[in-house]
This record gives sequence, C-alpha cells and structure tokens, in this order.
Amino acid sequence: MNSPARPPVFANFGCRLNAYETEAMKELTAAAGLGDAVVVNTCAVTAEAVRQARQQIRKLSRENPGARVIVTGCAAQTEPETFRAMPEVDLVLGNLEKMQGDTWAKLAGPADFIGATEGVMVNDIMSATETAGHLIDGFGAQARAYVQVQNGCDHRCTFCIIPYGRGNSRSVPAGVVVEQVKRLVAAGYHEVVLTGVDMTSWGADLPGSPRLGDLVQRLLRLVPDLPRLRISSIDSIEADPALIEAIAQEPRLMPHLHLSLQAGDDMVLKRMKRRHLRDDAIRFCQDMRAARPDIVYGADIIAGFPTETEAMFENSLKLVEECGLTWLHVFPYSPRKGTPAARMPQVPKAVGKERAARLRALGEAKVAAHLEAQIGRSHRVLTEKPQMGRTEGFAEVLFDAPQPVGTVIETRIAGHDGTRLRAA
Repeated sequence: MNSPARPPVFANFGCRLNAYETEAMKELTAAAGLGDAVVVNTCAVTAEAVRQARQQIRKLSRENPGARVIVTGCAAQTEPETFRAMPEVDLVLGNLEKMQGDTWAKLAGPADFIGATEGVMVNDIMSATETAGHLIDGFGAQARAYVQVQNGCDHRCTFCIIPYGRGNSRSVPAGVVVEQVKRLVAAGYHEVVLTGVDMTSWGADLPGSPRLGDLVQRLLRLVPDLPRLRISSIDSIEADPALIEAIAQEPRLMPHLHLSLQAGDDMVLKRMKRRHLRDDAIRFCQDMRAARPDIVYGADIIAGFPTETEAMFENSLKLVEECGLTWLHVFPYSPRKGTPAARMPQVPKAVGKERAARLRALGEAKVAAHLEAQIGRSHRVLTEKPQMGRTEGFAEVLFDAPQPVGTVIETRIAGHDGTRLRAA
C-alpha cells in the first residue's frame, strides 16, 4: 500500500513580500494537491543571501530524500543557471510563475511537467503588468496581517538587482486592497501592514495615478473598524502630501516609518543613483517628528559602497544622529553581477564588514537609548504571543504573565533588556 504524499516543505529568504508570497504558495500548492516537494523562495539582495539559499537547498534535499526540489524567488529569477546547475534542484521557477495556480496544478498532475520545461520555467519579468492575483487573508501573527499592495520597481539604483527579479512597478487597485482589509478586520485582525517592493510608487500605473497617501486615507476612511494601520517601508523623497498628512494627523496610522536611506553622504548617494540627498532625509525626519513627536524611524543603510572613503562613511554615522534613527537595517555592500556598482572601484570586503559592524553597534546603542526613554511611560501594545507584543513604535514588549493574543493592551513600561521592553 502506497503511503500518502507528504505536504511540501517551504523555506523562505529575504523581504516581507517574499514571506507573503511563500504563504500564498502554501495555499496554491495545497489547492493543487502537490506533495513530496521542497520549495525554496530565494532572495537576490546580497551574494550572502544567495549563498545561504544554496546551503539550505542542499540541507533540505538531504533531509527530504525523494522530494522534488523547486527553487523560486528573486535569485532564481535573476540567475536561474546558478540553481539549475545544482544536482539537488529539479525545477527553477520564476517570480511570475510561482504565483500562478496553474503552475502548481501542472506540477501536481500525472504528466512530466518538469521534464517538459527542462528544469527551468523563468519568463521575462519585465513583461509583467499586474501584481499576483492570489491574495491571502491573514499572513502574520494572529493579531497582525500583511497585505501586498505593490510589486516591482521602476528605479535603477546602481547597487540593486531587485528590479530584474521583480520587474517594473505594478499596483493592486485600491478597491481590491480595501475589500481585503475589510475581510481581515472582520476576521479579528487588529493591525494591517501594507507591503511592497517600492511602496511610494503605488498608484502610478493605475487610472488617475493616485498616490500612496490616497490609498492610506481611503483605507482609514472606508474601514473605520481597523484599529491600526502600518506601512512597511517608504522612500522618504517620494512621500506625497496626503501620506504626510495621514502620518501627522491619523492616530490609527502607526508612528513608525522604515526609510530607504542607504547612505548619508551626497557623493555616495549620487553614485548609488538615489533620488535624495542627505539634507532631504534630515529635513523629512525633522518635519515629521515636529508634526508627530512620537514617531520612531528605522532605516536601511549600506556600508562599504564602492568608492566610499572613511569620511563618506562618517557621514552615514552622522546621519543616524541627525535623522534620529532607531531601528537600523545594515548591509555590508555586496556586488551583484549586472549592476553598475559592481563595475565601480570596490572597497575591500574587510573594510565594508568593519564599517557595517560600527553602524550596527551605533544602532544597538540607539535602540537601548530608545527603550530606556520608554521606562515609566504607558503604551498601547498589540499582543502577538501570550507573553509578547509590540508598541505603536514597533518595540517588542515582554509580559510576565500570559495575555490574550490579538488584543491591544494599555500597559506601563517597567524596564528593558537592551533589545526589548518589559511591562510592569
């Protein structure tokens, strides 16, 4: 008697959008009846992310003998030959194909679909004109859900491979987003996070070219029962007036912004082909804090970008102070084949790593100072686990006793451990 097929094993790398799409693939493979498979959703942001994905593919192949290994995601899209050359890999699947139910139905069918593709099914991502049609309800903790509103990027920063993995910018229509958020609120979610690759480009491809601020204000107006709305990441130079107004005036829009800053030196920013200068970033942070004093900033910063001198790097360190950043996401620069920055004069890898370590140390000090400043204050905390929740500014809070998951609790902060707050 044949044993039933085992459900697919999934591994995810990279951004929140990748995690969202992994959850969508779980639903698609379940609907198709696919079994005995390993699905690895890769990230292409750094060479290290690709190396880790290859390492995980080998590990999962050993742990799941007989299972077909399917590799997808941005690294699979941008360098399919790298993964197809691995003896463990049966199929390399593009970012468009992974979100189509028909793909998984064919893989679950009796025909030799993998053989027909010769192990690679990666089409031109630049031909994509729509976001993935498969929306999921409820990815995230029981209290918080993530909603994809945008995919792709029209910009061509010199260090970034992501447009070649994600394609050009495409937006989910506002009506579709509103309906999904209504379903999530009806299902009991207290917080919704809007996510995408280049959030502030939302709407440019839709009729009338609405802006992200229009979407945010429409959501808050049409879903009055939504307690908390959060934005995953924005490019501050492209923040539109309606978005700035919402951040300043809407208490249900969380006072936490993650900014795509990348560097604090004007020459480095120009060589990155960014659209802002350091003074633009500083002015935005100061203006938003003046309008909403409780705002907390996170930021992406790259250390060791090609041609970066010690003085240029010092400007990135100073930017942390001048913008009042708290949560730092630090990358040592990693050359990506096919990008202009990979052809620029490189900073020695050891120097980039040392600079990244200094940025992270500064970030840890900023987090500790932020947490120290919360002691004695009261916060509205959304519980994600029985003994853990997050403030509106996204700091973790630990409770001594279990709390109901998925509720907003007013609590006073008694202390912290350097990375998390402790409730009284």
